Amino acid sequence: MNHINDHVESQRLIKNMSGKTKFTVSRSSRDIGLSRQTYQNKLDGMRDQKIITNFTININPNIRPNNLKYVMLEIKTNPKEPDLVKELLEIPQIRMLDGIIGDFSLFALFIFKSPEEYYQILNTIDKIMAKSYFKKYQIIETIKVFKTNGISMKDSAVSFDIDDVDYKILNILRDGQGVKPISTYEISKIFKEQLKIDISQSTIHNRIKKLEEQGAILNYTINFNPKKIGFKGKYLLRIKPKDPSKYNDLAIKLDIYRNITDLFRIGEQYGLFAIVRVKDIEDYATFIRDLYNSEDIEDTYTNFVLDELISHTNFIISKSFSPINVLNQEYFS
Repeated sequence: MNHINDHVESQRLIKNMSGKTKFTVSRSSRDIGLSRQTYQNKLDGMRDQKIITNFTININPNIRPNNLKYVMLEIKTNPKEPDLVKELLEIPQIRMLDGIIGDFSLFALFIFKSPEEYYQILNTIDKIMAKSYFKKYQIIETIKVFKTNGISMKDSAVSFDIDDVDYKILNILRDGQGVKPISTYEISKIFKEQLKIDISQSTIHNRIKKLEEQGAILNYTINFNPKKIGFKGKYLLRIKPKDPSKYNDLAIKLDIYRNITDLFRIGEQYGLFAIVRVKDIEDYATFIRDLYNSEDIEDTYTNFVLDELISHTNFIISKSFSPINVLNQEYFS
């Protein structure tokens, strides 16, 4: 029982650290009904146990002038190729690397800021795979992002163009934070010392404010280890609709599923690709049964994730994270 209570408490704290504005201990401790010191002690304990690591943000994939490009990679490898995994993990754009069961043994997800960056890194991936034993890999380009890290992309277009400085700020907020949220002073210092660009704190503050208001920053959050807070199962699910003309309609219905943290349109026969999280393995069977109760789905194909080689991630933790049949009944939050 204590183990379950610990998971519930950790989930509550992590959910409390996610929001539309930058995290502060004083505000978050007040919102959750704890003293500042008690709250800080709990955070320190979660860091010591490696439940949480660094603060981060989620970037809207629909930023302009170029939408972020989500690309998946499936690889056939064997346990005697640890260098292959090491080289993949060194690619800065990699967001996910999982050991899976199926025709392929590794699944990777990359996010690129532009087609040019994608093609440049693709050359690096090709060179890595040329040294592999099987030399068997498959690249899957996404056509549309319906959901990312539990955040729906419905009505999420950004109404102004992101310039290079904006993107650098977004990149620092996503990848450059530590165990404490980064300050505008620290961002300014990174610009000056690492990027050789002089930019004032006030300019950075104003740009971040605009990125927040225009929806380029989806949320502020913290990376956590899902398994350490009770999420035992992760699955990669391909979905084939009965009517190929209804992909968007089906995606809108699937979007509501709390267990689906990510949902993409891809250019294959099974044209919807979902990442599914469950607390218990048995929940996935219930989840799949609910899908097949719908008249919209013809077939599915699942890969079970054996191991998350990038152990910490972030996704929205809903009030309830158990399967519900939203295709055939009304959704209640």
